[in-house]
Amino acid sequence: MGVDTRPLAIALMGPTASGKTATALELAERLGGEIISVDSALLYRGLDIGAAKPDAAERARAPHHLLDLRDPWESYSAAEFANDARRALDDIVARGRMPILAGGTGLYFRALLEGLSPMPEADPQLRAEISAEAERAGWPAMHAQLTQVDPKAAARIHATDPQRIQRALEVFRLTGKPISAWQAAHGAQRPPLRVLKLVLSPADRAVLHLRIELRFDQMVAQGFLDEVRRLRALPELMAAPAPLDLPAIRAVGYRQAWQYLDGEGGAAEFRDRAIFATRQLAKRQLTWLRGELDARWFDPASERARLLDAVAAFVDH
Repeated sequence: MGVDTRPLAIALMGPTASGKTATALELAERLGGEIISVDSALLYRGLDIGAAKPDAAERARAPHHLLDLRDPWESYSAAEFANDARRALDDIVARGRMPILAGGTGLYFRALLEGLSPMPEADPQLRAEISAEAERAGWPAMHAQLTQVDPKAAARIHATDPQRIQRALEVFRLTGKPISAWQAAHGAQRPPLRVLKLVLSPADRAVLHLRIELRFDQMVAQGFLDEVRRLRALPELMAAPAPLDLPAIRAVGYRQAWQYLDGEGGAAEFRDRAIFATRQLAKRQLTWLRGELDARWFDPASERARLLDAVAAFVDH
């Protein structure tokens, strides 16, 4: 068997608040790397404090890619991410640098590393019609409708996930073919890289929960609510018929802050709901990560040396 000469890349995955940013920066500095964000919140302009976006000092330590790509009233698909990330990967490799993919959005990792099935392009008019229908009937009713036409997709998509319900119904109405059938027909090409998959996750779930609480309190202290007030004041968001259905505003923490500023509950209830939502996100992320059978898991607090050894062995092999 010949030597594998494909360029190397590191995929640094993990649940929210597990320490991916700090580890990605350390690896980038050690390896001459550049960081590609694999995060569905960091791509939005104005989502900074609540999304734990790398600040100016962190960005100065290593080049970052795929941050601030869209305004918060715009959409962005996994297919768009895969295309943008492939271009960034090609550029980084061409410069002789090490790509470090860091984030917690499993769908984006899958789209890039495993490929997506070919899909019909979005139809803005049909999408608007589905949104209007959902405003009248509610997203649970739309999910029930999806169950009738595509039970496989409906079983995967939660009734409180408007973006994915909308896309699944859109694809079916456009083509007469369920989105699950499109997804079964694998078509996209994987990037020509040799990838080391690393998962950062505290061995003790209570430690992760504490990190989530501490980070949320820190975000509030840094001005998270003022950040959301600035978003609410944007003319495009003020004009949005259902801002809470926008992907950016559905990001964990932002939805709860928006509702709090709408007068739903007090400060303590806002904190509880935001922390609960973040824990639920971490739980979903861990469920997905357990399906990544070729990934190696590390506790960021106690296994830093073992992680660095694994990276060194991969790079030197």
